[in-house]
Amino acid sequence: MDISVYRPGELTAADRAAWSAMQARAVEDGSPQLANPFLAPEFALAVGRCRRGIRIAVVREEGEPMAFFPFQRTSLGVGRAIGMGVSDAQGLVHRPGFQWDTRELLLACGLSLWEFDHLIEGQKPFEVAASGSFASPVIDVDQGYERYLAALRKQSPKFTRTTLAKERRLGRDLGEVRYVHDERDPAALRVLTGWKSAQYRRTGRADRFARPWIAHLVEQLFHTRTESFAGLLSVLYAAGRPVAAHFGLRSNTVLACWFPAYDPEFARYSPGLILHMRMAEGAAAQGLAYLDLGRGGKPYKDSLKTRELSVSEGWVTRRHPVALGYRARRAPLRALRNTVLARPELFEQADRLLKRMGRIREGG
Repeated sequence: MDISVYRPGELTAADRAAWSAMQARAVEDGSPQLANPFLAPEFALAVGRCRRGIRIAVVREEGEPMAFFPFQRTSLGVGRAIGMGVSDAQGLVHRPGFQWDTRELLLACGLSLWEFDHLIEGQKPFEVAASGSFASPVIDVDQGYERYLAALRKQSPKFTRTTLAKERRLGRDLGEVRYVHDERDPAALRVLTGWKSAQYRRTGRADRFARPWIAHLVEQLFHTRTESFAGLLSVLYAAGRPVAAHFGLRSNTVLACWFPAYDPEFARYSPGLILHMRMAEGAAAQGLAYLDLGRGGKPYKDSLKTRELSVSEGWVTRRHPVALGYRARRAPLRALRNTVLARPELFEQADRLLKRMGRIREGG
């Protein structure tokens, strides 16, 4: 393999165009998972403006790009998936049938290992090193919203009936309910991030938006719009007041769900669920194939989903002391976390503890 490694700003316009073209053809090439916006050049370049150590490996054959591999590297040669911690789809974007040697790739990238936690399906050279696979629910809307709604009524009749009734009640109690699929007002984004920060604190979780690079990344992506990629802010209003909002990323075929939140004052109306149903309608109207709800099982995802994708976590390594030491530190923590998430009785106890800590932190 002929592998060149670039800083994000060094990638040529021709290479960016080739990368986007691979994603645009992903569905017809039989690899629809490669069309996820987290795998787009726009996402990699945005992360590169917010974080150090971002690199992009380009694999060529006879001078033509065959694959693009974005990653983050430390000075010791530890590699991680680009944007790891917030990216919901990871891997190597490639032409049909292309296969790669992981050790050769790592060596060319100056990496002792590469860690991932949302590896998409179909990445066989990486998948052999996966330590676990997890469901990522999706909402299929390629047949139109009405077809999805009919399937939802059959699959989750009580959920569908209750959610639609709450939307009508929201309109009666507050005023006109209005949905904006692509809201361009930056003030609405600030409202959303404020809600999300409060939710993180209230539930005892770390506030992602307290980390400057994440806040900067989201703001950048909100203003990023190309033919095949956009940061998409969707807002549900009642009587002109925002009651729920979501910021995600859109490619030509996929809406990757990312940061949803709502105003707790209106929790009794389940505005977040209403919002997701409107998002499905809006995505169908745009001609998208599906909404990716992201890794992890939650009741609202189980009610809304039509099927599930699979993502993996793990690491590929070379024989190197840094790789051995890193795995020795990380493996026990990852195993403990996954055990808690997989066992409801442990998760419920941990969740209650985190919420109690959140109330203490908030002075409640």
